Formats: sequence, structure tokens, C-alpha cells
Amino acid sequence: MTNDLEFGLAVMTRIIKKAGADRVSEDAANQLRIILEEVAMEVAKSAIILSHHAGRKTVKNEDISLAFKTSIKFHKSE
Repeated sequence: MTNDLEFGLAVMTRIIKKAGADRVSEDAANQLRIILEEVAMEVAKSAIILSHHAGRKTVKNEDISLAFKTSIKFHKSE
């Protein structure tokens, strides 16, 4: 499963360190990568639906923004 992920492990390590960690295990970086990939896929799929609803084939910035906001609100209400 980890071979088909789009985000690099080094990027995840840098993000976690940027958040304040001194050290980051490979497992932690990989887990963040898996989670972010799932969230990104969910947002992208929602954005595609929004763009089609607007009569467009092109996904625009506002589609991504609205899909993300909707996703965050949905997960907070669970």
C-alpha cells in the first residue's frame, strides 16, 4: 500500500519537525502520509463533484476550498 502513495516520507518528516518535534520515527512519518493521502483523496473527489455540479470539467481552487471546508465540518460533527 505505501508504494502507491503520492507524498514522500521525507516531506512528512519535515512537516512533523516543523510542528515542533525533535525526532520523528519512520512509522510516524508514514502514518501521517497515509492519513494525509486519505484526506486529500476525499477532498479531491468532493471537489470533482462540485465542479461537475457547476457545469465544469475543470476543478478550480474554490472547489477544493469548499470541499475541504465541508469535509472538516463533517468530521467535526461525527
